[in-house]
Amino acid sequence: MTNHKDPRPARATPSVPPNPEKTAAATALGWLHTAKFLTTAPQLHFLPALDVPEIAFVGRSNAGKSTCINTLTQQRQLAFASKKPGRTQHINLFSLGKQGVTDAVLADLPGYGYAAVPQQDKIRWQQVMANYLVTRENLVGIVLLCDPRHGITELDEILLDVIRPRVQEGLKFLIVLTKSDKLTRAEATKVLSITKLQAGGGEVMLFSAPKRKGIDEVADLLWRWAHPQQTLQALAASDVVDLQPATESAGVGAPQATS
Repeated sequence: MTNHKDPRPARATPSVPPNPEKTAAATALGWLHTAKFLTTAPQLHFLPALDVPEIAFVGRSNAGKSTCINTLTQQRQLAFASKKPGRTQHINLFSLGKQGVTDAVLADLPGYGYAAVPQQDKIRWQQVMANYLVTRENLVGIVLLCDPRHGITELDEILLDVIRPRVQEGLKFLIVLTKSDKLTRAEATKVLSITKLQAGGGEVMLFSAPKRKGIDEVADLLWRWAHPQQTLQALAASDVVDLQPATESAGVGAPQATS
């Protein structure tokens, strides 16, 4: 039997263009995965002076702070979750950066507001945290973890008041609503809207470790906080318009931009 070849040219498999959002998230998550323990400090004067961007994670005890950090860095026990909430009273620093070069630091601040902690310890750590948030020179951003079932509490409001002057000067600020899988869709929409009104210029995102919700968005935002120059360069590159085709079609020597 004679085989007849199909005279029609074979169709090329269409290439799927990369999704910029997925690519950015993958870059950010790969960067966060490099997190390594750097040092711990019981007082501010024990913290090393650093010249790389620092991003602090703060929040009430049981707000899911350790889970959030471990999820973002894809490491199970990077941030230690104490069995006795509120007992961990140190500032822990984690270095970030590929190929052994630190280009940013995450700061895990002690949880606050746990009832079993003695009042004098609460007051002392409130002062330490306030001093850190106000005076830490290389601090570029703050992530406030909140349980959306409780919303912004009085202690969270106090923290917001402390950092408000620095936020007005350009300090980045994000409220992460953890445990959002505990809410219905309607409840999540409502608490997101309310928290945005309370954020005072900061951003707000829903987050759930079990449901893998908000991980890409938070990771990408933290990467952009720590790499403002690279972010600006990427934006500038994306805004470049190729004017050559417009020039040829117009048949004139001067470039003409298309709208």
